[in-house]
Amino acid sequence: MPTYTGISSEAFRHPLDRQAEEALRNLPGFDLIARKFVEFVYERPQLVYLMGNAIQVGPRQYSTIYQMFRECVRDLDIYPEPALFVAQNPQANSYALGQENPYIVINTGILDLLDEAEIRAVLAHELGHIKCGHTILIQMAMWAMNAASVLGELTFGIGNFVSQALIYAFFEWRRKAELTADRAALLVMDDLNVVMSSMMKLSGGSIKYAHECSLPEFMKQSENYHALDEDGLNQVYKFLIYNGAQGTMLSHPFPVERIRYLQEWSVSEQYQQIRRGNYQRTASGAVNVTAEPSPEEVENLRQQIEELQQEINKMKGSE
Repeated sequence: MPTYTGISSEAFRHPLDRQAEEALRNLPGFDLIARKFVEFVYERPQLVYLMGNAIQVGPRQYSTIYQMFRECVRDLDIYPEPALFVAQNPQANSYALGQENPYIVINTGILDLLDEAEIRAVLAHELGHIKCGHTILIQMAMWAMNAASVLGELTFGIGNFVSQALIYAFFEWRRKAELTADRAALLVMDDLNVVMSSMMKLSGGSIKYAHECSLPEFMKQSENYHALDEDGLNQVYKFLIYNGAQGTMLSHPFPVERIRYLQEWSVSEQYQQIRRGNYQRTASGAVNVTAEPSPEEVENLRQQIEELQQEINKMKGSE
């Protein structure tokens, strides 16, 4: 399998991911709040929990998985090597989190459902998130939904308006970030069918009836799904479903959409050039890290917090 020495995440980043993140980060004070919250409130307790309640993968612990993981780390030129944990959970799921100490969690449901090539594709996908620095924003998206109602009560409606904008921007970006991570999986695997097969099985695969699942049929399903857009009303339904019409906002695009995007990229000149070794490189060959906020950003945020606190004090004083 190919190794992309020195590759920058910008070499394969999906443009929709880039646009959505730019819109998210343009929200006032977002960057500083995101980093400090994750560093002190979310990342460390979660890592402690995993150390105590999951299996950390290594040379003598899930050695086959560890070997595949190390090869994926090498192929995407990620340094230092993130931690990898296996969690006892039948739900076929995986995720990447952490900024100071990035880590990946893969559930036993994944290991039981997928074959080794498909597991490798999942690992490469999650490493794509780490390579691109997605993990801090993913954590903030998780926090934003939980904190929304609290913020609304705390600021007597002022924070509720802001939180709704944040939540929408978080989830819009998070869905687009998956398209970039899918590209990372394709780069590592260099086999479109394996990546698409993993998506199909995670959509509704069964261990017992795996022999009755057909990737070509799933690809036809993707084509039929996109044909729905010929009716403008269906486009409205799709938008509403993604954005909470059924009670929750979706953090991932539908698999039938993801394979369509990936199919298009697999025949693109950009993908072919990367495979030939012609790609944007980074000096460090490590995980991309966001720069510290400027003094102007810090001062603007301080002023916004002071103004918001003044409004809260006025409301309390009128009770």
